[in-house]
Amino acid sequence: MSVDKVSAQWVSDQVFLLRDHFDFPVVMTQPMGVNGADLLPLSLIGCAAWDVISILKKQRQRVKAMEVSAESEREDEPPWRFRCIRILYRIYGQDLDPERVQRAIDLAENKYCSVYVTLKAAVDLQSRFEIRNG
Repeated sequence: MSVDKVSAQWVSDQVFLLRDHFDFPVVMTQPMGVNGADLLPLSLIGCAAWDVISILKKQRQRVKAMEVSAESEREDEPPWRFRCIRILYRIYGQDLDPERVQRAIDLAENKYCSVYVTLKAAVDLQSRFEIRNG
């Protein structure tokens, strides 16, 4: 089992310097940094997108670009629990096979993306995709 260490350092006021396990910095504050709660859906779509594009390349799909977005529904009262995250994969390319795209998303979400697999027991996760010629 691998162990990765991340850290958060309080800088001042409501400013924190986060570091991933490669020591890459992320500033968490508002309005000039990321909101802490946004890191959850960002991690989810970042992890899934990484895997989807890797799988599509292995499938020799001619992907030119991909955009992934997430809409989150959270409770209105503290602790503002995430209830639903809807993911949209927008994939641009030529002659993309919708069945292969769906297969890549299914594999990413249910086999390879650790964030997705971890969250799916606690949050309603939904996804869909659009193929755009380009």
